[in-house]
Amino acid sequence: MKHLVLVRHAKSDWSHSLPDHDRPLNQRGRHAAGAVGIWLRKEGHLPDEVLCSTATRTHETLDLLQCDGPVRFDKGLYLAEASEMLAILQTAQGDSVMMLGHNPGIGLLARMLVKLPPAHPRFDAYPTCATLVARFDVTNWNEVARNTGTVVGFIVPRDLTD
Repeated sequence: MKHLVLVRHAKSDWSHSLPDHDRPLNQRGRHAAGAVGIWLRKEGHLPDEVLCSTATRTHETLDLLQCDGPVRFDKGLYLAEASEMLAILQTAQGDSVMMLGHNPGIGLLARMLVKLPPAHPRFDAYPTCATLVARFDVTNWNEVARNTGTVVGFIVPRDLTD
């Protein structure tokens, strides 16, 4: 059995004239990532391996989630398509893996992997810091394919902060 925690980075700050890769989080994003981290710990959805885009906003999101475990920063996750993200996921070694990335790829990957989407009105939009937890009845990550995951949970920051 494998568990995936699929997180889109938190809200970034567009007020800087930085390249896209280097944009930091804004205050709202920092607050949201902290709230999602609390939810993950409360629900017991902590990873034993993290796969993270190299972008500044994913680094900062990960820091604020406060999830321990080995982290692999992978440039291939920066603005990756869903198929590229799946290929990277299939190289994971942990039993519970967190992947942090960007839309549209991460939202498309979430839809691709689960058998039935959660009954959440924001799932298809996969807004910033949206987090899907899915279970896969497989032994190795390379067995994960389309429509093989079961949703364990899905939240967006507004579910936690309103």
